[in-house]
Amino acid sequence: MKTVKKLLIAGILALIPVVSAFAQQDLTRFGVIDTSRVYTTYFRSSAGVRNYDSKLTEFQTEVKKKTEELEALQKKIVEAKNSGNETQELKLQAEYQKKYDFLTEYSRTKRVELDSLKKKLETSDEFYEKLYNAIEHIAESEGYSIILSLQDSNSILWYSPTVDITDKVISQLSSIL
Repeated sequence: MKTVKKLLIAGILALIPVVSAFAQQDLTRFGVIDTSRVYTTYFRSSAGVRNYDSKLTEFQTEVKKKTEELEALQKKIVEAKNSGNETQELKLQAEYQKKYDFLTEYSRTKRVELDSLKKKLETSDEFYEKLYNAIEHIAESEGYSIILSLQDSNSILWYSPTVDITDKVISQLSSIL
């Protein structure tokens, strides 16, 4: 019986270095990042985004102004119709249609311009270079092997909030400024 105990203890003692080696072996560490949130947080104050916001505000102001002009013309058309002045009514309707067509084309053109500008901002090399450098710094300093983007992978069905490094990346980018 003592011999069996000694063999059992010796076997357990022999397994300790093996178990310890497995425990010390590097495990692959994954992280995830919400690149959209990084973009909106970090680049909100960049010159490119300020330019986009300025153009968007300018567009919205112009559309509001032109819409108010159309509403005023609409009232004049109704007044001309009520007073029986067909010539004035037709003249105002022609002016209304001209301004309406202009506003429609202006809106279409500006929306294309703004969409293009926004897409360019979101896919700029400058943004991704800074983002990559920040991710690389965090991954290497904290032992991550792989960082996945939440936007680019539909295969991430679940992740623990403990692997989300988005806030760390935003902080790293902010310290670069």
